[in-house]
Amino acid sequence: MKIAVVTSFPPSKVTLNEYGYHLVKNFVNKDDITEIVLLTDKTQQAKQLDFTNADKVKVNECWSFNSYNNIYTVMREIAREKPDVVLYNLQFVKFGDKKVPAALGLMLPMITRMAGYRTVVLLHNILETVDLSSAGFTQNKIAKSIYNFIGTNLTRCILKANVVAVTINKYVEILTDKYHVDNVVLIPHGSFETVKAPNFGLPEGPRKIMAFGKFGTYKKVEIMIEAAQLLRNRGIDNIEIVIAGTDSPNTPGYLKSVAEKYSHVPGLTFTGYVEENDVERIFSESAVVAFPYTSTTGSSGVLHQAGSYGKAVVMPDLGDLAHLVEEEGYRGEFFTPGDAQSMAHALENILTNDDYRIKIAMANYSAAEALSMDKITDMYLNYFRVTRQATYTAGQLV
Repeated sequence: MKIAVVTSFPPSKVTLNEYGYHLVKNFVNKDDITEIVLLTDKTQQAKQLDFTNADKVKVNECWSFNSYNNIYTVMREIAREKPDVVLYNLQFVKFGDKKVPAALGLMLPMITRMAGYRTVVLLHNILETVDLSSAGFTQNKIAKSIYNFIGTNLTRCILKANVVAVTINKYVEILTDKYHVDNVVLIPHGSFETVKAPNFGLPEGPRKIMAFGKFGTYKKVEIMIEAAQLLRNRGIDNIEIVIAGTDSPNTPGYLKSVAEKYSHVPGLTFTGYVEENDVERIFSESAVVAFPYTSTTGSSGVLHQAGSYGKAVVMPDLGDLAHLVEEEGYRGEFFTPGDAQSMAHALENILTNDDYRIKIAMANYSAAEALSMDKITDMYLNYFRVTRQATYTAGQLV
């Protein structure tokens, strides 16, 4: 079959670009797929197609972050390519951090199905489980009501797709109960790469506490830096702090301000954007992966990556991270969100006990290996095969 995948894609900095890369990297190895049309955002550099069978991939850079024209340009390419299935790799700020272009982009799955194409959506987060205050959207009660109203109606648009896949079972229950639909299915997030023989030992030198992602909204690295300082006060000084990643689009300049505030702290490194081919090194050099979150907005890609490389983690005991531990078998030391003392205690438990650190790391590797991206893409293929051709009759999708 010929599939179209609508996603951001490296070297893009738009959210979910890494996930799009690994989806396509695994789809090309499936015999059932003869061609992949990559409908992606525009970048100055060429798309990163450094994997086997990349000759199956045709790149169409046809949309831009915060563009008002994305509906037209994406649908134009779908009509031109006529794929058997269209897969959307989505979350609520996928097409923009401005309200109108973000909303318009999320209408694409409905329009695609109305146009007669089999449409499958991978939805990474749902508004019903997002704390709008702690996630950095708004503190205003009236604004929250408006966000929830708009979010509910955009979710209805997304649910017009033939199949909507979510990554946590709780999401299936919420969407099914609230919207009275039967097309929501569970397909776990999956792990990008599982190294065949992870080294659970650590490199020589200071033990690195690493956080990875886009920071500034609900990912606040101050608590992690302050927790590390508390550890040093307790005599655990053979450590370094690594902040790997960039600002969230909603908080430009955040990491620069943090770097200035904590310029006196020794062993503090800000890596900036981490290229895809450098991700394994960043994780492999780390003693522990930290999640300095005040909220969650979906299944954690970083937790799955940590598992892939056999790493112990410290996590806040909240939301979707707790669900992943329960559903997929990940393990970690939990701390109270926003509490540097609690986080320092969690870090200390791992950094001062190698047997315990390795036990957690091995459990996380096993969880990641059980749900590799190769297995996840097989699940999508099953839905591609059984999804009926969409039709649009008398104003209703059937």
